[in-house]
Amino acid sequence: MQNYGLSHVWTQGDFVTRGILLALVLMSVLSWTVIVVKTLNVLRLKRLTKNAERAFWHSDDFAEGIQKLGGESSNVQDNPYLALALSGQDAADHHHQTQLHLHDRMDVSDWITRCLKDTMDESVGRMQAGLAVLASIGSTSPFVGLFGTVWGIYHALLVIGATGQTSIDQVAGPVGESLIMTAFGLFVAIPAVLGYNALTRSNQSIVTKLNRFAHGLHAFFLTGTKLSSNRRRDGIRLAARAN
Repeated sequence: MQNYGLSHVWTQGDFVTRGILLALVLMSVLSWTVIVVKTLNVLRLKRLTKNAERAFWHSDDFAEGIQKLGGESSNVQDNPYLALALSGQDAADHHHQTQLHLHDRMDVSDWITRCLKDTMDESVGRMQAGLAVLASIGSTSPFVGLFGTVWGIYHALLVIGATGQTSIDQVAGPVGESLIMTAFGLFVAIPAVLGYNALTRSNQSIVTKLNRFAHGLHAFFLTGTKLSSNRRRDGIRLAARAN
């Protein structure tokens, strides 16, 4: 049994077998790198989401809200809330300064909506960067491992046919070693698929809150105020009591 195992597959395999093993190892390293990096980014955004929206809308003015989001000097690529707030402000200022040129072409509501949507799309694109790698690895690595199994069994059968040794102990070793390639492919694919699903769900939760923040910004730049959900609930309660 000491001649069986991955080390034996590597030493006795040809360039195709070694290439498949190297490809699976690279896929595994790449998928785990993406999972770790994107997970840290999701955790950072969740910490930011937990306090950013509430802190911004409880500010005395827009400038104070920007400071609570991180300030103008903060990296907007790492702070989607700050990016949305600054984008909305720039859109409103630009429309006001060029009102004569934009008259009868695009009103302020459509202009701010478009600018906020562009910023939102950029933030979502950065959040989803790398997920395509996990999807590709999760869908292709089982077939890469299966190809390695088929290739290994083929060569094992050639050796068995050439030597004429067909006993179970002579067949089990080479075939078992070939099946390890399929198991290795699944070992690479399963974390990639689970990581992709978990990160996608987390990103969707963050995007939902970003959309809500963007809608609040849209109302703020149009009317100067934001209708708080707490106020809506209080109004409903008062109306129910009056009835």
